[in-house]
Amino acid sequence: MKILMVSSEAVPYAKTGGLADAVSALSISLAKLGHDVRIVIPRYYPIDRSSLTLLPDAMGTPMGGGIEEWSAVYTTNMPGADKKNPVKVYFIDHEIFFGRDGIYGSPVESDFIDNSRRYIFFCKAAFQLCRKIKWYPDVLHAHDWPAAVAPVYLKFAERVSGIKGEFENTISILTIHNLGYQGIYHKDNFDYAGLGWDVFYNAGFEDWSMLNMLKAGLYSADKINTVSPNYAEETKHEAHGFRLDGVLRYRSADYQGILNGIDDVVWNPEKDTYIPENYSVKNMEGKAKAKEALQKEFGLPMDSNVPVIGIVTRLTDQKGVGELFGPTYGSAWSICRDMDVQMVILGSGEHWCESEISSLASRLSNFKAKIGYSEKLSHLIEAGADFFLMPSRYEPCGLNQMYSLAYGTLPIVRSTGGLVDTVENFNEDTGEGTGFMFEQLNPSSIYNTVGWAVWAWYNRRDDITKMQKRGMTKDFTWESSALKYVEMYNDTFKALGIKVKA
Repeated sequence: MKILMVSSEAVPYAKTGGLADAVSALSISLAKLGHDVRIVIPRYYPIDRSSLTLLPDAMGTPMGGGIEEWSAVYTTNMPGADKKNPVKVYFIDHEIFFGRDGIYGSPVESDFIDNSRRYIFFCKAAFQLCRKIKWYPDVLHAHDWPAAVAPVYLKFAERVSGIKGEFENTISILTIHNLGYQGIYHKDNFDYAGLGWDVFYNAGFEDWSMLNMLKAGLYSADKINTVSPNYAEETKHEAHGFRLDGVLRYRSADYQGILNGIDDVVWNPEKDTYIPENYSVKNMEGKAKAKEALQKEFGLPMDSNVPVIGIVTRLTDQKGVGELFGPTYGSAWSICRDMDVQMVILGSGEHWCESEISSLASRLSNFKAKIGYSEKLSHLIEAGADFFLMPSRYEPCGLNQMYSLAYGTLPIVRSTGGLVDTVENFNEDTGEGTGFMFEQLNPSSIYNTVGWAVWAWYNRRDDITKMQKRGMTKDFTWESSALKYVEMYNDTFKALGIKVKA
């Protein structure tokens, strides 16, 4: 199949979160299966043009009110892809929209006021790119709200009035990576799309007199998916639906969850170059070395008998930081005061939380923190910690719990989203499981579940070892996820009566 990934992010070029990792990893995995996969993203200001190849003869994009001229189109091959099955990446270079610091906003302007126009243009430009390179996809795969208008253009413009031989047999897939971000802006911006106001209402843009880009994509895409089966079910209910649960129930026959994978080259204790000594499920000695290095790095006593609880997170409400670091009994303060543990954290985000964490680190000898992000430290925490704490409010898929399992580090998680699909709760009667789970997000639940894990550490060490090894044998590779995407593509072709040429 010819597959076009339309995304606002892709590593290593532009990243604010897991979306960028998922798009690139999925594309590489699909290419390894023999598909012709290409990615289109904006050429943001920090992306160095000197490392890219300029395509000749830039072309304009017809938008409401006239032609939007492109500055240029650049291309390169995705690093990490197989040379026999390369993944081409195209960059839409438009200085007015994308030649600025920041992807969606900046420290001064957290959400650019013209984001709706920036990404509506980007979605339309994806079709113009295909015309420019004379390559028409079988699958247009859009990711999250910045790309959600692409399925709208396909359904209401390209299939209806497009040129024969271009997009009439193209199917559209929209993947929700996080339903909490929807691209909601004033509806006065809709004229710029050049689609007509009948489409505004028929495609589902309307959202309480505002324009909702993700909602329109959910109505217009041929199939919809999100990044874990459990999150797909959760989002059909009010508690996790962010006001779009009704739309997802309406589209439930075309909506499914496919679990994200992890990069088993980068996140693999047998190959990891960031940790002191590689290890495997057959020889765990390297994990003990990583624990020593972690304790030394954070200035903790180097004691192998004391369990280390690791945290790598964005310090935002979604991650449960209010419950974990607030001034309530049962929070991190209580855990470190009452239990014989060590806790290390790496993260950044909300100012109050950064300040509280710094304060805790100054008052507690067994709690240490580093504000910011470090790839090396995140690998060391995953390898060196005994437990990994994720008290998420919601978690569409989650990656850190899968990293933890791969490294023999037992997750302590809330039973939500993809955490339910990847972590098996400890069974005291049988000793089975791969982690520890709790239902309610509150300080008491976190405290009690951490206490349960610590009790198991000191009293059921054989079970802990078996759980570590069980987790390390789980298959969370992108290859298995890519096969499920291929199955979804094929199901969509069949549903629409489209036959794909071999």
